[in-house]
Amino acid sequence: MNTKTADVIIVGAGLTGLSMAWFLKKEGKKVFLIEKEKKTGGVINTVSEKGFTYETGPNTGVLSTPEIANLFLELKDFCKLTTANPKSKKRYILKRGKWQPLPSGLLSGITTPLFTFNDKLRLLGEPFRKPGTDPDESVAQLVIRRMGRSFLDYAVDPFISGIYAGDPEKLITRYALPKLFALEQNYGSFIKGAIKKAKEPKTEAQKRATGEVFSVEGGLGSLIKALNQKIGIENIFTDANDNYITPVAGGYEVSFTLSGEKSTLTAPVVVTTSGGYGLPELLPFISPEKLKPVTDLHYAGIVQAALGYNVWRGTKPDAFGGLIPSKERREILGILFPSAIFNGRAPESGALLSVFLGGVKRPSMISKSDEEIKEIVLRETGEMMSNSDNPDLFRIYRYSHAIPQYEKSTGERLECIRSIQDQYPGLILAGNIRDGIGMADRVKQAKHISDLITGNER
Repeated sequence: MNTKTADVIIVGAGLTGLSMAWFLKKEGKKVFLIEKEKKTGGVINTVSEKGFTYETGPNTGVLSTPEIANLFLELKDFCKLTTANPKSKKRYILKRGKWQPLPSGLLSGITTPLFTFNDKLRLLGEPFRKPGTDPDESVAQLVIRRMGRSFLDYAVDPFISGIYAGDPEKLITRYALPKLFALEQNYGSFIKGAIKKAKEPKTEAQKRATGEVFSVEGGLGSLIKALNQKIGIENIFTDANDNYITPVAGGYEVSFTLSGEKSTLTAPVVVTTSGGYGLPELLPFISPEKLKPVTDLHYAGIVQAALGYNVWRGTKPDAFGGLIPSKERREILGILFPSAIFNGRAPESGALLSVFLGGVKRPSMISKSDEEIKEIVLRETGEMMSNSDNPDLFRIYRYSHAIPQYEKSTGERLECIRSIQDQYPGLILAGNIRDGIGMADRVKQAKHISDLITGNER
């Protein structure tokens, strides 16, 4: 049995684990990463075939935090950040079978058919409404209270489908959309808050958090490759089976099987980035009852289909994509247009689409056969994009634990995590079980935890 020691062991080599390992290595810490899959990056993966370059997991990220902007600066010699084509800023919402652009200004907000006349008038009073007092108010309750039902149905509901594949009636605003919650609580209004925040002075780091949609030249997989290089493959153990953690004198022992051989690593600090469903096996010394608030975390299952066309003859995909409100009762959640967002994703006269199905409201979709999924996707995209051609590329990917849902149980889950970490100093439960689900959230959490470990937290 091989035994090695480190300053920190990270279990899980997705974006959170990889970013954290890099931040710690920069500070001189000896770090080992353990990953049960055969590759690092979690669900982030880029495939190039038949003249198309597509993502099998997240398609894009948002430069919404200084931490992720700084990470790209640090990796600039290893991967090149690319931001979305300005022409793709438009977002479509389906209403009564037709795509309508989401308003981007005052005039389009007045003329759009997405919202009712009464709700447009109601929006004028939004700056004068009192902030809510219920800390567990759902996203749906908040939006109806401040803006009106049609804004929920034809703006926020499809947005939640696109981000969480979730239900705005169940997601709690302060956990799922903390920035929106803070606008009301800190400034009294979405509109007043947005105006005041835009005028507030920003540091150079904050200025780099532009809010732009991003990818990496060659696809997001290039970011993972860059992090692997910076960390060093000798510090990463992939295809590690039967992983579990044991408290020992001076820290923790992490055991796993690699190529049929039992291996053990020890360190005073261990960070897990697993989903809630993976923690009981990983932490056998903690009772299932104690872990229950974390293991009960609800996940949305997602099916993603990549469609590539060498020649595109349908409606011009001249936007970021289109989202489908629940009220439209369609069988897909939305369509992204990656070839419109980034260059080089499809042949010049062709198109690349990413279609999403399932989510909280259609959980049975993930169990449908490939044939059923293909029939649904081609029918729906054919109708919505006025295209009856068969794609030159069609690939299906399923994720049963795609997106954690920050519902009312989130408070209990966070308290459970705090309690476990207090009881077992040096054990840190990280990943998207807390602190947000986006790529920027993952890197921000990784930086925060690495600063806690190294004593650099300000």
